Amino acid sequence: MNDQFDPDLRDAVQFHGHLCPGLALGYRVAKAALRELGTDRPQDEELVAIVENDSCAADAVQFITGCTFGKGNLVFRDYGKHVYTFYNRRNGKGARISEDYRGFEADQRYPELKKRQQAGEDVSREMAEFKMEKAGAILRADEKEIMTITPVTSPPPEEAKIRASLRCAACGEKFMESRGRVKNGKIVCMPCFEQEERRP
Repeated sequence: MNDQFDPDLRDAVQFHGHLCPGLALGYRVAKAALRELGTDRPQDEELVAIVENDSCAADAVQFITGCTFGKGNLVFRDYGKHVYTFYNRRNGKGARISEDYRGFEADQRYPELKKRQQAGEDVSREMAEFKMEKAGAILRADEKEIMTITPVTSPPPEEAKIRASLRCAACGEKFMESRGRVKNGKIVCMPCFEQEERRP
């Protein structure tokens, strides 16, 4: 596979800021998801992506699929897993993609570089070269070597709802109605609810 010159990849790198193994993985995952769901990058909320980590891969998923927090079709579940679930609301298809790249596990250079870095040695050039090498390997790898794709039959999450805004009785800032809490008989935002007293 030679996606290093794919315009989508170039644009995803520009969006994210750099090419790295995480971005390369997210790019491959997102491209596989679009294929599995039988769609191109949608214009609106037809596609839903659930990401189980906040790594560089999530940026590629967001950019390639068009799923965003603002539209409510990018859902973050903080499980720390390289697992991504996608739904196409138009045709009912779903796919769960689990990363299975073993290039880091088999390569002792990374822990050695981290150890030297933690000891105060400047390994930035070597680390950058290592990451570029791994990103290239992910982009070139056979799909079955880096991910497992499983069809999903469960329904997608509900479409995002636009809710009314309320003003916090403690700090005066607006918040989404569904996130309000009652404290001392007043409706407050979550940060004010969680604090004993508001600090400047």
